Amino acid sequence: MSDTDTEELEKEESDKSALDMVGDAHDDADFDEFGEEDGSTRILNQDEIDSLLGFDDEESMLDETSGVMALINSAMVNYERLPMLDIVFDRLVRLMSTSLRNLTSDNVEVSLDQVSTVRFGDYMNSIPLPAMLSVFKAEEWDNHGLLVTDSALIYSIVDVLLGGRKGTPAIRIEGRPYTTIETKLVERMVQVTLSDLSSAFDPLSPVSFTLDRMETNPRFATITQSGNACVLARLRVDMGDRGGRIEVIIPYATLEPIRELLLQMFMGEKFGRDSIWENHLTQELYQTDVQLQAVLGEKTLPLNDLLNWKIGTQIVFNTYVEDELELRCGDVPMFKGPVGQKQGNIAVKVDKYIPPENEEEL
Repeated sequence: MSDTDTEELEKEESDKSALDMVGDAHDDADFDEFGEEDGSTRILNQDEIDSLLGFDDEESMLDETSGVMALINSAMVNYERLPMLDIVFDRLVRLMSTSLRNLTSDNVEVSLDQVSTVRFGDYMNSIPLPAMLSVFKAEEWDNHGLLVTDSALIYSIVDVLLGGRKGTPAIRIEGRPYTTIETKLVERMVQVTLSDLSSAFDPLSPVSFTLDRMETNPRFATITQSGNACVLARLRVDMGDRGGRIEVIIPYATLEPIRELLLQMFMGEKFGRDSIWENHLTQELYQTDVQLQAVLGEKTLPLNDLLNWKIGTQIVFNTYVEDELELRCGDVPMFKGPVGQKQGNIAVKVDKYIPPENEEEL
């Protein structure tokens, strides 16, 4: 045996032993990790399961859901699009800018961040505390809404109304409830906001929003069931270096009385009239040709008799000369009148109108 054959034999034995070692290690891994020989299945860990279901703590915001929760919430998020609400809240932003400037005697800028749809329970669980929750009532709609003022805006409005220096951010004091003075000052701002919200809805439907109560605990500010869909408008209020957020949440049940108006694409869509088109359509309808059929007589015969008809066969009807004939438009009876002759032609005089028997014929 040559040296070359010896080297090839040793190489084959080394390759075989290496394959055996890899196979043993693979079998051990299969038994150790999965407890079975099939290594095609893979078990997800808890972090991967939470990420799939959308329960990741880092992405627990309302507008950043993923996984199965996003699929569940999609039916609610696309519950119904109300185009007129965007116009209403745009009017609210303009009105609030002027009203808050008059209230604070300061340069106030109000901007609309987002108009979205959320479940009431999910939103209440996401409110950063401390906050001031103002429950208001829509008198004409006989239902309620919620206005949430965050702590940054509360301390900012208190600082501005009590003469705080410009350019100095409001000092936030943690660990204590809001005082009576702070609550009353925020209540003044809420009253102004609700008045502007009423004015924003006036071109669409007159409504009066009145403050019902103010709460600091979300549990006491429940106005609807947790699973009900609500419209959420996030407003940003800036007063120089100070400011915060106002969030208006209105349940769909509250907006139900004006739902048809909110579905409009623009103001007055359902009430506008085009007289030119109406007159043109009316003139064209008057020129439409309508065929009337005068029924001289009707008789029901067996099919066997009908097949035995020949040229010259006479059919006897139970109609007399003095009987009134029926005029039909299609299959709908319209008029009745006596029959006669005029200028050598058979004529029927319209004498009676036959009212329709039901609405379908009308």
